[in-house]
Amino acid sequence: MPVKDLVMIALGAALVAAFGFLPPIPLPLFAVPVTAQTLGVMLAGALFGGKRAFLAVGIFLLLVAAGFPLLPGGRGGPGAFINPTSGYLIGFLFSAGSIGFLYDRFRNRLTITREMLFLILGGIVVEHACGIIGLAGGGYMPFPAAVIADLVFIPGDLVKAALACMAARRIRRALPRSILQS
Repeated sequence: MPVKDLVMIALGAALVAAFGFLPPIPLPLFAVPVTAQTLGVMLAGALFGGKRAFLAVGIFLLLVAAGFPLLPGGRGGPGAFINPTSGYLIGFLFSAGSIGFLYDRFRNRLTITREMLFLILGGIVVEHACGIIGLAGGGYMPFPAAVIADLVFIPGDLVKAALACMAARRIRRALPRSILQS
């Protein structure tokens, strides 16, 4: 793998980790807090492409599993994958990978509408599907209740998608095209 790809993967993992240092916002009656980390996942996908974003988030999750306190609130360790948030954590992988895949596929035909669509599909639809599966599959709540509980995150994630879209567009304009492309 070229050194440039390794650097981009490391930057992607660091980006996702950096958003974990922002404090979580706990929700009453729900064990999953609102965090800014999904913004980092969206940005990793939008900036680094599918394969590199997937690997970046994979490295981030390995560091979390190894005990590094990279999740909001300083959490980390294997226990982070055995609780109601585990589906959302695993969803980070598929969210970043799917956003990056879509950006890779349409890299030369990106419009603000397409970018928002990609960020909503990957950052909200894919991420929330994994989170709901984790909540219901882990036995934390019945499937219909998990779907309804998950709806509380949609407005904030739409804001994050808009922020990720604006930031990704500005970063791509500021950097030479060859730096971000694989």
